[in-house]
Amino acid sequence: MTTTESAQRSPDSATTPGLRLRGVDLTFQDGDQTLRALDGIDLEVARGEVLAVVGPSGAGKSSLLAVAGGLATPTAGRGRGGGRGNTGGGRRGLTRLPRGHRGGGFQSGNLVPALTALDQLRLVGTLGGDRSRLRDPDRLLESVGLSHRARRRPATLSGGERQRVGIARALMSSPDLLLIDEPTAALDRKNSHDVVRLLADETHENGVATVLVTHDHEILEHCDRVLEMVDGRLEVHV
Repeated sequence: MTTTESAQRSPDSATTPGLRLRGVDLTFQDGDQTLRALDGIDLEVARGEVLAVVGPSGAGKSSLLAVAGGLATPTAGRGRGGGRGNTGGGRRGLTRLPRGHRGGGFQSGNLVPALTALDQLRLVGTLGGDRSRLRDPDRLLESVGLSHRARRRPATLSGGERQRVGIARALMSSPDLLLIDEPTAALDRKNSHDVVRLLADETHENGVATVLVTHDHEILEHCDRVLEMVDGRLEVHV
């Protein structure tokens, strides 16, 4: 397999993409060694597209999400999405989406221990951004099958339930860009398919650009495109 620019483009590149990365590198220093997490990433994800990124642990998948979501500053490169920061080479950095226009979900859910499942979602409305974009938290919890757990705190929820709360919270602000890390890691087969179908429906109906990192090949049928990350590079998945 080889990386080609056509492999990185979305099927509808004529429209303004929800995420565009050009020549993005991410390196770290480990003593005298320079470790390259991302190596010249060129990527477009269209609005209304679900892109799955697969690959072995340590290949750079989580680094890709971190840069796209603004949690890590790229060493070089440019683009539009959740990222930010200037590049080391003096080229333009990533243009950051406004707060509330991007959402993320992580394996642990990253929930606030003192808040109930319902209050985790309500919290999004207190963090700024466009309040007119906020969803109904009760309906979102219902959509992930957790209406009956709305008053429970994270310590009393299973790992899969915490994960579903995290995904519902990521959808609260009607994001334009949705970045999801291992959405099915703690879910059984039925809930895995249900959650990814929900993400796909949200993506297609609301014009979201969705990138999800996964080791679960059974859910790829719900995705519009699949790329594989190998040694910090994106390749066509076969």
